[in-house]
Amino acid sequence: MEFVVLFLAAYIIGSIPSGLWIGKAFFKKDIRNFGSGNLGATNTFRVLGKKAGAIVTVMDILKGTAATLLPLAFDRPELMLYAGAVSVIGHIFPIFAGFRGGKAVATSSGVLLGYEPLLFVLVVLCFLIALKISKYVSLSSMIAGLFAIVYCLIFPKDLILFIIVAIMAGFVIIRHKDNIIRIKNGTEPKIKWM
Repeated sequence: MEFVVLFLAAYIIGSIPSGLWIGKAFFKKDIRNFGSGNLGATNTFRVLGKKAGAIVTVMDILKGTAATLLPLAFDRPELMLYAGAVSVIGHIFPIFAGFRGGKAVATSSGVLLGYEPLLFVLVVLCFLIALKISKYVSLSSMIAGLFAIVYCLIFPKDLILFIIVAIMAGFVIIRHKDNIIRIKNGTEPKIKWM
């Protein structure tokens, strides 16, 4: 029963549709009807602006962190990564938004923040460097995910971390399949603020 409660709570935390709720509460907009139609931070930046985008980014990161730390309340630290992964699934398939969620970038990084803060910092730096060079948020997100995998291979901490990181990076890449096509076709929008 403890497992059910723990993982259900992690899923519900991950399911909080930050972009949707911020858009409706403060801008009277359903961001699913604008831009890419995605609920994630990138589309929030695009549709609602920098302030809303930053708030949603932080909220989505903290969802992953909160779910990852949740097992500590049950005195089950060995379940931290599993709970974090469940929150990522919740973010992708949120019960509060018709199971149409984001691309798991921020929430996945939040899992790292809760479990391996140094890796979180390095992944964020990798993302920012890639973004500065490429101007593509989508490409930078995928590069950051691949960097996390390589880091876990070079500096192995435990097998479960590597497996969960690989799964989360896989989610990120799969969720960006349309972006990959647009990058190849030269139609993927670039950021202009960096």
